[in-house]
Amino acid sequence: MFPAQTMSDAPKPLGNPASGFRTDARWHLVERILLTVPFQKSVNLHALFSYLAEQSIQSKAEGLTERQIGIAVFGKPADYSPTEDSAVRVHVRQLRLRLHEYFAQDGRSETLRVDIPKGSYALEFHTPGSELSPRQGPAPVRRLEPALAAHTRVKEAVFWLAIAAATICGIGWYRTAHTIARPQAPWPLNAVIKPERQTRVVVSDSSLMLRLLSDQQTTLNEYLQPEYRKNLIPPHLPGNVNRLMDYVSDSQLTSFADLTAISTLMKLAGTLNSHIVLTSARYLDQRDLEQGNLVFVGGPTSNPWVGLFADKLNFQEVEQSVGGRMYFLNRNPLPGEQKQYEGLVSTGSSGEDYATISVLPGQMGQGNVMILQGLRQEGTEALSALLADASDRDRLEKAVHQNANLTSPYFEALVRSRAVAGAPVSVDIVAVRSIQP
Repeated sequence: MFPAQTMSDAPKPLGNPASGFRTDARWHLVERILLTVPFQKSVNLHALFSYLAEQSIQSKAEGLTERQIGIAVFGKPADYSPTEDSAVRVHVRQLRLRLHEYFAQDGRSETLRVDIPKGSYALEFHTPGSELSPRQGPAPVRRLEPALAAHTRVKEAVFWLAIAAATICGIGWYRTAHTIARPQAPWPLNAVIKPERQTRVVVSDSSLMLRLLSDQQTTLNEYLQPEYRKNLIPPHLPGNVNRLMDYVSDSQLTSFADLTAISTLMKLAGTLNSHIVLTSARYLDQRDLEQGNLVFVGGPTSNPWVGLFADKLNFQEVEQSVGGRMYFLNRNPLPGEQKQYEGLVSTGSSGEDYATISVLPGQMGQGNVMILQGLRQEGTEALSALLADASDRDRLEKAVHQNANLTSPYFEALVRSRAVAGAPVSVDIVAVRSIQP
């Protein structure tokens, strides 16, 4: 959940478009998108989309280089190195994701669409379906003329035997090709998203913010008690406050970072996304742990189920006090590593945050488990950005396989992100560990 933003605080588009520019239907589409919550929440995304739209619509796309965008939108110095500072690339990836989400939800009925083609920073506007090639009619059927030379039964038998052999070979080729083309999610999601199993994505329970009222830390056993959330609400509250607390307690709420993670998982799953089932941590049943694969989003303070796997993890999330200091405890530091990795003071601030991505075997020996947990929402959102980018996934895979102690397919990785005004702008891999079955 995020604080409301007043109109005076809302980000505004860059530049000063001419009146003709303002009447362009493409600009009207951009303005509608800029009014949605993701762009009102993120000043950086608002400014980036405004700038790219302004330059693209006014036919100035040739100037949209990574360096120029960094200088114009993010205030980078003229001599900054885009190879060392990935802020532009990270935000453009996030912008592509937000545009995809808009046209899948609020903008479903739009008659004009916009996206950012890979390898370019210029916006591309098109009507739905216009990017597809026109459908061609079926190719004419070629009829085989009878073989004039087949005068004898022997030659006819040879001819039909050849046809039968070709048919059998064709069927075998089709089955082989169909098997080879079997859909598969990219690494490391292929450990938990598989054609033969269901994947249950368990998102965090934002009603756990009620802990701030009672200053109580949470165990899984306490969380599973029927009256747990009600017991967190102090008695004798004013009527309107009590109604608000009841609403938070009874509603299925989750964070924006969790929604970003869901969107990334669904996109990377491709045709396998029909195997994904979403569940709130509140309604997960212990029997669900016995079958299929699981993805837990959030740490133990927002998704207590993660505590089941704490003994298998080297990097353990610690909350020093309810709503207070949070850090990852490095149980067995290697040379050059820290004993603790502390994140942001609070969600929405700027600085470094930490997160872990873990893949480990399920509790009951059935399926695998992935855990995506950040100290703050920025850390969890940074994991989504990492998984969404093929080069970042390759970086992670290389780091995992270069670990000298890696003797199993299961691992955990500590990731550091740099956040500006609540949005992650860079992702680095700090440490990797092997997890034994």
